[in-house]
Amino acid sequence: MAARVDPRDVRDTLRAAGLRARHALSQNFLADVDVLEGILDEADPHAGRRVLEIGPGLGMLTRALLDAGASVTAVELDRGLVEFLRERFAAELALAADDAAAPGGLRLIEGDALDLDLVHLLDAPYDVVANLPYHITSPIVHALLGEPPRPSRLVLMVQREVAERIAAPPGRMSYLSVFVQYHARVRVAFRVPPVAFEPEPAVDSAVIVAEPFDADDRLEPDEEDELWRLVQAAYRERRKMLHNVLARQLPVDAARVDAALAAAGIAPDRRPQTLEVGEWLALREALTPLPAG
Repeated sequence: MAARVDPRDVRDTLRAAGLRARHALSQNFLADVDVLEGILDEADPHAGRRVLEIGPGLGMLTRALLDAGASVTAVELDRGLVEFLRERFAAELALAADDAAAPGGLRLIEGDALDLDLVHLLDAPYDVVANLPYHITSPIVHALLGEPPRPSRLVLMVQREVAERIAAPPGRMSYLSVFVQYHARVRVAFRVPPVAFEPEPAVDSAVIVAEPFDADDRLEPDEEDELWRLVQAAYRERRKMLHNVLARQLPVDAARVDAALAAAGIAPDRRPQTLEVGEWLALREALTPLPAG
């Protein structure tokens, strides 16, 4: 059982290390051990499992992953936190320096996750377990799912509104939900209130779990490019009827759009947010070849 913590512990730790939460980096440090245990239940780390952590902060989640025997690669942008983590996890860093895949070993990368080739930082299979800085959630999810080798599982703390958008059902879909649900089976595991953090964010949070589909379930790269051009075009006017939107946003005439919608079994007056992933796939096939534009 992890030691009990509360926001005062986090404040005291920051003060003792001469650190402070930086709003510009969306730094809100987890301070609730029950939430931590919920994340670990979903992640199910075990000895020798490779885990990528983005934004380890003060290392509360990092400590738990290492104690479970995982081999952790953590990416941290804040130089002050990097120095704190190097001191706190000196033994674990030394262990990984001798053997990068050692159970309980830590590799710490100082840098901006947005600038890194995340899916090549560690060998597959690997998982991602992270309390993501909220302002980079979408680009990080795109980077992790957009190309192989994709994680086997992602357990991510994100803003609740974003979590619900990612896992949205047809009728409330967005480009982000289509993208994620094309690549992975996704669900909202549980909600997390602001009081679980120090400092408290202005919004609720949630933990999502995404399990990417097998590689043979995917389109070829050029076909996938067509899919995203189609979806992006439609969501430029997401509240408009599809047969009007696509004729305006794609280099395809209205008659061909209507024929493709009919072939895919999609009523022409449907709105983009009502389509599920399978319908987008059928529509792309019906419109193939899709001219560049």
